[in-house]
Amino acid sequence: MSGKKGMPRYSEEMKEMVVEEYRTGISVSELNRRYGVSRYAIQSWCGLRKEVELRHAAPSPKGRPRQQQESQEQIIKRLRMENELLRNFLSVVGRK
Repeated sequence: MSGKKGMPRYSEEMKEMVVEEYRTGISVSELNRRYGVSRYAIQSWCGLRKEVELRHAAPSPKGRPRQQQESQEQIIKRLRMENELLRNFLSVVGRK
């Protein structure tokens, strides 16, 4: 093993060469055997996978989604609920 992690990166020239050979009529399986590139990658490069087209059309946002700010009414409602829970807890354990 080479010690590298992750997916292999292919040059643009390699991708173009594989796509051109596919267009001349060579099957995806044959290209897979010749170049050692996965069938999924070849299909993606040749535009045979719809999910790849959709992913490029509308890329997903990166990172954690932003949280919406609570309105003042939501904060008051949450605090009232927390106070009620605390009162119930204290009454159960015998404190006032």
